[in-house]
Amino acid sequence: FTFYHISCEYNTKASTKKRDSVETLVGYTWLPLMKDGRVVSLEQQLPVSANLPAGYLNDKNGESKKPLPDIKWVDNAKPLFKLRSHVVSTIYTQDTHLHNFFQHCQMIQSGSQESPADLVKYLKCLHAMETQVIIKFLPTILIQLFQVLTMVTKEHLEIAVNSTRVIIHIVSKCHEEGLEHYLRSFLKYVFVTNKSPSSNSWTTHEVLATAVTAILKQSADFLTINKLLKYSWFFLETMVKSMAQYLLGGNKIKMPRAQRFPDTYHQALQSLLLAIIPHITIRYGEIHEEARNVNVALASFIKRCFTFMDRGFAFSLVNDYICGFSLKDPKVLTEFKFDFLMTVCNHEHYIPLNLPMTFGRTKLQRVQDFISYAVERFGVVDLNLEYNLTEEYCRNHFLVGLLLREVAVALQDCPEIRHLSVAVLKNLMIKHAFDDRYTVYKNQQARISLLYMPLFELLYENITQLSMSDPLGVHSGLPMSASRDDLMFTYPSNQNSRSNTMIDKDLGFSAQNGHVVKREDSRGSLFIDHSAPDTTDGMHRRSSTISRVPPLNRFSQYEVKSLLMCFLHIVKTISEDTLLAYWNKVSAQEVMNFLSLLEICLVQFRYIGKRNIARSQDGLVSKHFAPDRKSQTMPAMRSRPGLMQTKLQQLNTMDNSFTLNPDADVTHQSLLEGNIATESSLIVLDIIALFTQSFKTQLLDNDGHNPLMKKVFDIYLTFLKMGQSEAALKHVFASLRAFISKFPSAVFKGRVNLCAAFCYEVLKCCTSKLSSNRGEAAALLYFLMRNNFEFTKRKTFLRTHLQIIIAVSQLIADVALTGGSRFQESLSIINNFANSDKAMKATVFPSDVKDLTKKIRTVLMATAQMKEHERDPEMLVDLQYSLAKSYASTPELRKTWLESMAKVHVKNGDFSEAAMCYVHVAALVAEYLHRKKTFSSGLSAFKKITLNIDEESAMKEDVGMQEVYYTEEILVELLELCVDGLWKAERYELIAEVSKLILPVYEKRREFEKLSHLYSTLHRAYSKVIEVMHTGRRLLGTFFRVAFYGQSFFEEEDGKEYIYKEPKLTGLSEISQRLLGLYGDKFGAENVKIIQDSNKVDSKQIDAKYAYIQVTFVKPYFDEKELSDKKTDFEKKHNINRFVFETPYTLLGKKHGGVEEQCKRRTVLTSEYLLQVNSDITFKHI
Repeated sequence: FTFYHISCEYNTKASTKKRDSVETLVGYTWLPLMKDGRVVSLEQQLPVSANLPAGYLNDKNGESKKPLPDIKWVDNAKPLFKLRSHVVSTIYTQDTHLHNFFQHCQMIQSGSQESPADLVKYLKCLHAMETQVIIKFLPTILIQLFQVLTMVTKEHLEIAVNSTRVIIHIVSKCHEEGLEHYLRSFLKYVFVTNKSPSSNSWTTHEVLATAVTAILKQSADFLTINKLLKYSWFFLETMVKSMAQYLLGGNKIKMPRAQRFPDTYHQALQSLLLAIIPHITIRYGEIHEEARNVNVALASFIKRCFTFMDRGFAFSLVNDYICGFSLKDPKVLTEFKFDFLMTVCNHEHYIPLNLPMTFGRTKLQRVQDFISYAVERFGVVDLNLEYNLTEEYCRNHFLVGLLLREVAVALQDCPEIRHLSVAVLKNLMIKHAFDDRYTVYKNQQARISLLYMPLFELLYENITQLSMSDPLGVHSGLPMSASRDDLMFTYPSNQNSRSNTMIDKDLGFSAQNGHVVKREDSRGSLFIDHSAPDTTDGMHRRSSTISRVPPLNRFSQYEVKSLLMCFLHIVKTISEDTLLAYWNKVSAQEVMNFLSLLEICLVQFRYIGKRNIARSQDGLVSKHFAPDRKSQTMPAMRSRPGLMQTKLQQLNTMDNSFTLNPDADVTHQSLLEGNIATESSLIVLDIIALFTQSFKTQLLDNDGHNPLMKKVFDIYLTFLKMGQSEAALKHVFASLRAFISKFPSAVFKGRVNLCAAFCYEVLKCCTSKLSSNRGEAAALLYFLMRNNFEFTKRKTFLRTHLQIIIAVSQLIADVALTGGSRFQESLSIINNFANSDKAMKATVFPSDVKDLTKKIRTVLMATAQMKEHERDPEMLVDLQYSLAKSYASTPELRKTWLESMAKVHVKNGDFSEAAMCYVHVAALVAEYLHRKKTFSSGLSAFKKITLNIDEESAMKEDVGMQEVYYTEEILVELLELCVDGLWKAERYELIAEVSKLILPVYEKRREFEKLSHLYSTLHRAYSKVIEVMHTGRRLLGTFFRVAFYGQSFFEEEDGKEYIYKEPKLTGLSEISQRLLGLYGDKFGAENVKIIQDSNKVDSKQIDAKYAYIQVTFVKPYFDEKELSDKKTDFEKKHNINRFVFETPYTLLGKKHGGVEEQCKRRTVLTSEYLLQVNSDITFKHI
């Protein structure tokens, strides 16, 4: 520094010399910028020298050995000049440790032979750097450290390990400061691997793989290991970029993949993988975040290995990693495994990696097939299908085979794992479907779908779970709510029970272990033979778990729909030739399971209505958005733990994008649901049409009386049961017409069940609110009648005629025939068809159709009464009994109404009444079989149960009997149903009488297990009889006389008296209040009155403005002979028809008087029919 004295005086008169001497030199001072090779940054006070001799830079503090020059100090060398310096540089550092490291590296690069121990010492000192120094010199430090990594020879592994430790420390500090993006920028823009390593040195990726492996094996340094695992992405991505630059820099990208990298590097990667696996599979509990991060980073690394390295080696890495997991792993590890698989399977060349060619052919054929795949021109599909998840399949198509195996195991796991596995599979298939590279030609998608055909096998093994899911479940997202999965799967209406139960019985699905299998819907058609041999014999250690491990919970709606979407996508995409080849190669049971999946698809994807969709939306929004709406809008950091799983859940638990407009969301979702329902229906319709066309001979076996035809027909019925869009229904009705034309013998010649079920469902469609649907249904019904007429060579359509009448009766009984005017309109359409059909005018067909519609309208008259008494169970059953009685000559119609009565009784909890209805049904069937000489006993065998059984003798053997197909098996099932109902009703004494009819059948068939069970039931029944006789705790009901008065209210019931049987110890006040409330709701509470006394009522003296009900307690009445015969309490209340009640009176006409005047009148009532204990099949008119 040079100091001057500046003169501030200025004199214009002064001489020029004086004016020039404004600046006067005062002195000098100096300070070395470098100290020990480092730029000085400090505050210091320096003396000023009057002169500047040579050598002045020598140490003025006397530390230099050189002699000091003669310096003249100003003011006796006092520190006159104060100086503060601050270094601003990205080249020169003030940190001692970093400076020493840089200086040592410079010396090494200059060729100086430095000791490796010194370098290790300087590397270890770098851990003491301050964070701001690291950030400030980040690129320079990292470049230098990577240079050190690659400069050292293979003998000095310690230097590489310590360099890596420093990099771990630096990466950790950057993440702690939230500066991860600096590291990514470094890798993207700055990092460059060494160009041409010498034979004794390493490339960056080689040395990193070796050093990281060495660190992971040092079990003592857990802190460094944990940091390395947590931020492993940096090191693995560094290796990836180094590998890419190595291939490009050395022009090795054109070499065969197996020769691109030396064997030593392959071994290093294998060692690295084996070193990482224990930290994930063993230490996941203590370092959960670290384990998750390294799992995702490793998956990304291996995915990139498929791009750069030998793919066989990359497959071996995947296999080694997956084998590090086991079947007993906890949920967390299984999540890691699917995160890994999801990342690897997202490789851009996933399809070529799986070799989408047909194996089982010659090598030349496979090569030609692969070439045709490459040029996007596929030939005819080879029939050597690979549809089983065998070892050979998994070898040929490694990644997809591995994924499907893991999904198969996951489907038996907990809900969260199931959900994750299904989401990975579904998203992968979605990615294929929308990949522009594979959408140019249709055959491309078909070939891709062939890879996933083993999924069929997995679905078959879980078909029960798929069919048990709740289609109307409100929560369709993550299975966190047990209540959602507790809902059993049923079809939406019990009104469908008739047709399917009839078909099941007729096909001989017998009772199991002595218990009747109650098939009240089409679940009976989803039959699975679990005893069938396992087709996955070739699978490795997981094979035994696929079909043997019981599922922990029922599948959620998301899981079911996702799996079925994958199934539908495959069957829609693969060619018809492939489907035919598949059906011809698999077993009959697998064909049945395939058809069952189609049926399940119709049920699961049916449109549930906008209201139900709105409810589900409300549930999802409240669950996923309400707690933390703000967090949903914040950007996510890539290093956040569980990012992949969180993202997966957000994308897949909700199949739609929620907005802040609930109405818009509901409308959008409703549109999606409707389109999915239509699309799935059309797909199933196409597939089933192809099946019926290709397997016509098998379907017509035994005139259509075979399980395969039943299954196909069930699917057609499901279309009508589930309700379809107008667009889909047009095709459904067209397909049904084609079905009738294709299989007339099955409908009109075989068993009556197909025609009966068909008529039932089509008649329901005749009441549709949509005129187009009614028109189609009426046309189909007419088409059915006309084809039946043609099938009988224009003689009659008796079968369709009778079954339509039965179906109408069933619909009325089920109170399912709503929209009477619409139904009448449909009947008119049918009449118009018949009258305008020119080909039929010269026949009796039009008059027969007119007669049929007239009979239907007669039956419809009961509809209004059914509706009127819908809330009055007694009157409803009485009306049904009257209808059943009117059809006593027609067994099928009578059976229909008796079964309807049983349903009403079961609904009301009257099990005895229901059992007695089934006794009458069984007697009807037994009498039919007895007349056909196929069963030894007829009505007489049932008289010990009820004397009313003679009603069933009115059966007529007319032409209608030809359309009845009762079998011994159906009778046995009905008798078993009676035993079950009598047991529930505590009528133990009657069980023996029913069992006497079943035992001979079991003995004839040698069904010893069922015999054992039935005798056990008899033993328990008689034990119960002894118990109730001893304790007296069985209450067999209470009886009342109920009379109705009021012509304007009760109409034809005016003045009629009935015996009402009430359960247990029902009091007079209780039944009075029930009837008062029932008829008060019907006529108005102010218009109904209860008559308090039991005297005879004169209808002329009562007020016509009111409805009167008289209720009187009565007891069974027996004469002396009957009392001697009826010993037990049960006998005194079984098969009775006389009752008694007492009323007080006096001879003077008053009700009450003195003791000597009081009299008592006993009134004996006789009912029209006998009553069974608590089991009157109707009301008994006195």
